[in-house]
Parts: sequence; C-alpha cells; structure tokens
Amino acid sequence: MSAAAEPTVYGWCPGALRPMMSGDGLVVRVRAPLGKLSVNQARGVARLSEEFGNGLLDISARANLQMRGIREEAHAELIKALRDLGLIDPDASAEARRNVLLTPFWAAGDDTHAIATDLSAALTAAADLTLPGKFGFAVDCGDAPVLQDTAADIRIERSGSTLILRADGSETGKPVTRGSAVLEALALARCFLEQGGAPDGRGRMHRLIARRGPPAAHAAPSASAGFTAKPGPVPAGTLAALEFGQMPAGTLAQLADHGSVRLTPWRMLLVEGAASLPPLPGLIQDATDPRLQVIACTGAPGCLQALSATRDLARDLAPHVPARTKLHVSGCAKGCASPGTAPLTLTATGKNEFSLIRNGTAADEPLKTRLSADALRAAPELLKEGS
Repeated sequence: MSAAAEPTVYGWCPGALRPMMSGDGLVVRVRAPLGKLSVNQARGVARLSEEFGNGLLDISARANLQMRGIREEAHAELIKALRDLGLIDPDASAEARRNVLLTPFWAAGDDTHAIATDLSAALTAAADLTLPGKFGFAVDCGDAPVLQDTAADIRIERSGSTLILRADGSETGKPVTRGSAVLEALALARCFLEQGGAPDGRGRMHRLIARRGPPAAHAAPSASAGFTAKPGPVPAGTLAALEFGQMPAGTLAQLADHGSVRLTPWRMLLVEGAASLPPLPGLIQDATDPRLQVIACTGAPGCLQALSATRDLARDLAPHVPARTKLHVSGCAKGCASPGTAPLTLTATGKNEFSLIRNGTAADEPLKTRLSADALRAAPELLKEGS
C-alpha cells in the first residue's frame, strides 16, 4: 500500500462519552453493564438510535453496542437519555477503564457474574489507573473458557476446578479465588504499566509478555481453547448472529419482546429465556449460513478510513468461501474487524480494488494485488489461488 493510502491509527476506541467521527456521523459505543440490556434498555436504545442516528446498530468484537450515524448536535441529548437508561459511566475516563468482557453464558451469582461486577466497580473507582485505550479484561469462569480467541489483556478464567489469572500471551497464570481475583487483576494491570507496557500511552499485554515473559508467580497451566459459537438454542436462551455484526434498530426492539438481550464478542446476541426467535432483518439463525464464514468491516462510505465498500462484496463472495475457512474483507490495512490473522483476507487498496492475503492480517504481504471487486465476483475461485 502506498504511503498516501496509509490509514490513521487512533490508538483508542470510541465510547459513549468520547465518540468517534465516522463517514456516517458519530459512532457512540455503549458498554452495557455486564454486557446485558434489559428489555427496557434494549427498547430505549433502539428508539434513540432512530431518533438521533441512522437507525443502524453494530456489535463490536468486545461485545459493545455501537450506535451509528449520531448527529453531533444531538450527542448531549442522547447521553442524557442513555444516562436515564443506566447505560452511561460517571465520566469518560471511567468509561475507558471499565473495559470488561464476560462470557455471555454467566448466571446470576456465579463466579463470572460476581467477579465481573466487582471488577467493573473497582475499575470505575481506580481513577489513578491510566491504561491504554484498547486495554481490556476478560472474565470467563464457566466450566470451560469460551473467550480465549477474543482480544483481552488480562484474563480471569477457569482451568479445571481452579480460577486462573492470566496475562494475555502467556500459557500459564496465577491461581486466584473469587475473593482475590479483582485485586490480583488490578495489581497485574499496574505491573503492566510499571514494566513499560505502554511507554507512549499505547501497548498490549501480549507484546510485553513476548519481551519479558509472564510474572514468576504465574506458573499454573491454563485451560485449552476450542470453543466455536453458533446460532441456535443455548441453556440461557437463544443465540442469533448478525450479518457482519450489524442490525437495524427495529430488530433490537423486536428481540426485546422475547427477553433481555446479552451482547457477545462473536457478533451475536443472546436473548435470555427465548426458545426460538422469529426471522428478523439482519439476523442469521442458520448455523450453516455461509455469511458466518465472512468478517467485514463497515467499509466506505460509513468509515472515513475505508478505501472501498466491503459488505456487498462480502455478501456476494460468502457462498464461495471454502468450507471451514474464514474470509476477512477489510476496507483498509488496519483490519479493525479482525486484527489477527485470517486464512483469507481481502484488503481494499482503492475504490473497488483489493489485495488478496493468505494466512495473514490485513496489512501483510499480499499474494495477489489490484483485484477489482467485479473480477472477484466474476471469478470467486481467485480466493482459492495459492492454497
């Protein structure tokens, strides 16, 4: 990619109190407490999305809800309404610190619920803790971890009968208890800063671990990964996927007719207590739907960084993606929708022009360049070249 086309890296994610301007207006990201919207909150967010924005809602890879197209002049009024719904932090700094992701399969009173509640409160109160904007915590204390493939810097998870505090990037961790987990997690966050994990206000735990290794006390083995989320019934209700992580506000309002809504990092929603869900715009309920194999960012014109539209192409290519393979269609080299490696990546390098990358990130060396969107649609077998 030419230097002129290099995307801007902000180093932080939008919040509600600190929104980010995009091509379709402000992006206002709501960090719902415990990743859950009550029926009243879900209906309220849907109404506000249509009143103050363009009526489109995203689910982020950290299980946050993004309201798109919010008008700048309406932001203050929107925040007041969201505060009335119980969805706004005391201030922007507290909002940024309270970056807590928890397994959506928690039950009231279990380890995940108790630890995530206490950790959220502790982070809100820790005004002296200045962590990078993307630094996050994962609380994953069910019978088996389900968030190990989801980005987080400090993890509290279960390994057998033991709770483990683990620094991302390490295969070992420190045994903790329900009562000690939060204090130990905050101590690890402070250790990250003291050891130079964020020298310029940016940094991730896995990079520090790669340089220095895990703390000496982190010697207990962690659990192995292997969870794949699929739409359909689960013990807590029903999971439904969103096409490319987006839905119209009306869909959220209609889902609220069936129960409270939990947000997941898999671009899915879990509707509590629902045995089934009706077909609704933007929902994918068939676990074999080929669109589940494709990740696509907002693209142009909705994103100011994107060099091309992405989702129409992703939708057209989905049926041609090889089985058990993922395709990532990115509007620029940042690869926000999927920062890690993917078997197949198409990175926009111009309007309706893409590079094909195999087993890499959106910024890696391409196998083929200057592929037009029309050429990819006409010959989707190009995706299989070099395999």
